[in-house]
Amino acid sequence: MKVLELLDEIEEIVDTSSGFPLTGKILVDAEEILEIVKEIRVELPDEIQQAQWIKDERQRILDEAKKEYETILKDAKMQAEALIENDDITVKAKIRADEIMRIAESNVKSLKMSTFDYIDSILFNFQDKMDQLNGVYFHDMFNNLQKTFEEINSTISENRNEIKEMAYRAQVENEE
Repeated sequence: MKVLELLDEIEEIVDTSSGFPLTGKILVDAEEILEIVKEIRVELPDEIQQAQWIKDERQRILDEAKKEYETILKDAKMQAEALIENDDITVKAKIRADEIMRIAESNVKSLKMSTFDYIDSILFNFQDKMDQLNGVYFHDMFNNLQKTFEEINSTISENRNEIKEMAYRAQVENEE
């Protein structure tokens, strides 16, 4: 980098220049310093552009490395999942889980059928009991009901006869 060389040259001029005692000030050739500053100005844009290009290139390389890292990591995860999926223990566990599910489904079906049989048995017994009760009590209820109707009919008939007799007496009394 030429700019650094030119800055070193300015530093050497300052170091070798004669100074004024007790002031810390020095005497330099203004033309010589200005000439070096002009050269720095000429070189500086190239140096800055080169530094910017290096910075940009560094960022591009880092971005590429990050993308490659993410791709490798993704591929590794997929391979790990595939290995786990095909692992002997996993395969055996899946087979065992399927077997347990088949047994459980079979037990559920059996339990359902047993429940249906039990409920049907209870309903059958209830229906039989109702038929028995109907046979015993319906006959008694029918006989009692028939007897009640006959008694009511007899009472009504007696009442009618009594009313007819009273009407007859009332008519006979009116005629006399």
